[in-house]
Amino acid sequence: MSDEFLGDRKKALEESFFAKENERLLERLREEKAKLAAKEALAEASNIQDDAVLTQLVDLGLAADTWTAISLIPLVEVAWADGVLEPRERRAILEAAESTGVTPGKASYDLLESWLGEKPEAKVFAVWAEYVVGIAGRLDDSGKRTLHDEIIGGARRVAESAGGILGFGNKISSEEQAVLDRLEQAFR
Repeated sequence: MSDEFLGDRKKALEESFFAKENERLLERLREEKAKLAAKEALAEASNIQDDAVLTQLVDLGLAADTWTAISLIPLVEVAWADGVLEPRERRAILEAAESTGVTPGKASYDLLESWLGEKPEAKVFAVWAEYVVGIAGRLDDSGKRTLHDEIIGGARRVAESAGGILGFGNKISSEEQAVLDRLEQAFR
């Protein structure tokens, strides 16, 4: 065999190797870009700013749309705890929804409106609890605490929004506290 033939084969082999390596690197770059976009969307929807927590949540497959359900179901559950959705509770939920990008004209807003018009079936909360138990179980302590604080904090604000009389008295009813206690169970 001539040196020229071997040189041509060597060049073809190198080009093939580097083409495959370049494709692998490009794919990795695409994945990193998609992950960054998912983290940015989740940060905007959730108000979570801790990069490590966002990375964990994205790695678990949690997207901004999923965050909407995770964060709003507890608010609705607390608001309906006493069987009546008060106007102030409704406002608190809609404000929280807007901060996560749930606005009129979106399917998620329509679903939320239906939950505000009629209490969702118990299985909605049961599925939520199972999902959160699964997510929380895979997070480190910091991630679990951040997720807990965002979700429980929002639910507590809704519970407090309609409580008390003229600003006096217990702001959280016993029914709402029972729901808050059930929410806490998902994080233990």
